[in-house]
Amino acid sequence: MNLNMTEPDSTAHRRIGIRCHLRRWIFVTLMALYCLAIFFALDFLYSNLFFSESPNAPGLRIPNAVFDHTLAANYEGYERWGEARYRIATNSLGFKDATMRYVAPRGNSRRVVLIGDSLTEGIGVPFEQSFAGMLALAGQQRRDKTEFLNAAVVSYSPTLYYRKIKFLLDSGLKFDELVVLPDLSDVQDEATSYFCSDDNPKYAALCRPESTYQPVRYEKPHEPHGVLSRNFRLSNALLRQLWVLRGGAKGEATTPSDRIGWSVPNFDVGNMYAPLGVEGGITRAVQHMQALAELLKRQNIPLTVVVYPWPLSLVQDDPGGRWVTIWRDFCAINCKAFINTFPDFIAAKDAHSDWYVRYFILGDIHFSLAGHKLVFDALKRNGL
Repeated sequence: MNLNMTEPDSTAHRRIGIRCHLRRWIFVTLMALYCLAIFFALDFLYSNLFFSESPNAPGLRIPNAVFDHTLAANYEGYERWGEARYRIATNSLGFKDATMRYVAPRGNSRRVVLIGDSLTEGIGVPFEQSFAGMLALAGQQRRDKTEFLNAAVVSYSPTLYYRKIKFLLDSGLKFDELVVLPDLSDVQDEATSYFCSDDNPKYAALCRPESTYQPVRYEKPHEPHGVLSRNFRLSNALLRQLWVLRGGAKGEATTPSDRIGWSVPNFDVGNMYAPLGVEGGITRAVQHMQALAELLKRQNIPLTVVVYPWPLSLVQDDPGGRWVTIWRDFCAINCKAFINTFPDFIAAKDAHSDWYVRYFILGDIHFSLAGHKLVFDALKRNGL
């Protein structure tokens, strides 16, 4: 009888417990929604107050009648690359530099000019954190001072290396050594672009109005593009970090793409290397590097060539492959030195499982600070 009398009490207690549990669940849910609402409101304010849709470094990247495109001289401002915003300065030559300054035609010390494309320009990091900036600082700290000048610009390739260096020499610039850093993407650039900037009649005949300079020719890293992601950048950053933890960034950066698809065995590049094709792009690149080497020989200026990988290179069975062979053979008869940084990156990859996010910008192929330091160390070790 007692058991029968207590059963209703047990049922009542269970109902009370369920109601208390439901209240707690509703309270926690409402608090969570309240906190999320505050977070999204702050995210919206932050995204719209601190990130404008105004032009990126307006007036910095300009067309050039001789070598297609360049950087404006004596420029100071800020550029954004993905989520990074960093200061940019150029000198009187239109080269990225630590500060705006006049560069005399003839220096007071040994002078080395660097030229390459976006990885040598130092896209995504301040000048001081690029290997060019590190070389410039180290050069001034030497007993025998060396001035390093960075003539590199986004999307340059051998046709423009030759045209720009010839222009600088004809303009009276004196320097003691040239360091060229050809990029794996140069093959596509040479196969498809800059025909209007070519002295060779064979290539100049391919000039079309659409092949002329466009303000942005390069690929940006993973960054917000949609309305929601632009207005909620912190949320987008959190999602991107989850993407990184799941290996998405590394996977994207190591997936074959048209830009360097030519270097991946059995990868079909389709018509992305028209009109010259892959072999035509390689031939044109070597021809213009040969013209550059001969120009320098006439001026008694030694040439050094430096090669480096993309993330995709480092997951292949033969990381340097044909690219290293092309420039090693070229340098056997044309260069003071050939510097191959592939072994440095391979050793770093083998030593660090997080090698991609360590040495490259997230969702991108450009070097991070650590990647630039790796290149700087290799160049310094080889006498630069």
